[in-house]
Amino acid sequence: MDLINITAKYLRPFLPERNRDSHKGDYGKVLIVAGSRGMTGAAILSARAALKAGAGLVTVACPDSEQPVLACALAEAMTLPLPSKDGAAALKAAGKILAFQREKKYDVCLLGPGLSLKGSAPEFVRTLLKKLEMPAVVDADALNALPPGGGPSFLKSGPVRIFTPHEGEALRLLRSALRFPRPVPNRRALLAALHAGLGGICLLKGGGTLITDGRKFLRNTTGGPALAKGGAGDVLAGLIAGLWAQAGRKNGFTQNTALESAALGVYLHGLCGDLAAVSLTERCVLAGELLKFLPAAFRKVKNI
Repeated sequence: MDLINITAKYLRPFLPERNRDSHKGDYGKVLIVAGSRGMTGAAILSARAALKAGAGLVTVACPDSEQPVLACALAEAMTLPLPSKDGAAALKAAGKILAFQREKKYDVCLLGPGLSLKGSAPEFVRTLLKKLEMPAVVDADALNALPPGGGPSFLKSGPVRIFTPHEGEALRLLRSALRFPRPVPNRRALLAALHAGLGGICLLKGGGTLITDGRKFLRNTTGGPALAKGGAGDVLAGLIAGLWAQAGRKNGFTQNTALESAALGVYLHGLCGDLAAVSLTERCVLAGELLKFLPAAFRKVKNI
């Protein structure tokens, strides 16, 4: 299969429309399961990104011990305090999220930023992924909570999921450090192996981020060293979730809208980094500053 370069022209048809006669429910509801003691910033960055991407409503489900921090930092988002132990989500937190979703019926879940791997947090993630019947972006510690060797079989069934590993996470998931030594000489082969194990839509983050649905392979053309800072991946995950919430509300939560939203998210994220680097230098860009450049990035994609 040929590799398709992700460009503004390629993405333009996928931009979510904003109708004059609309309300927040038209643009999707995102449930973000994120954060733990010492890593509340990941939840804050991802929630801000989902909102800035245009999602109508965002709720952050976080350990109850950390909820006051998140509530103070996120004026535009709601919070759902979860049972916790030592600052991380406890296993019984899965039941609270499932009950919340049965009542509120959110559109997309973003699972993973800053969740930690302490205590029962990994089991909490696996339980939630198995039982939560909604489209999901699986990122960061939610990926690290999956057993190595390709992922549980239930990941390939049910709602569509977007997986967002970097090379290190992908290698751990595949137990393939010997077959794919670092630096990985063939990133496309690594991504194909990852998709075979996980299904859904798979990203391989890094220079020239790659995306596949198992049929198409896309390569991003934006981004650079400005993105090499802690928190940049949390912003990306939030952007993808926010964009997919909008696209899914309009055209359904399918493989196609997931692929399109992932492509749009990585391109805009990289473009924010490029624009920020011009203003701030590649060295001085912070993850929290990327969203300041998102309006300009949207304008460039829309060609206005």
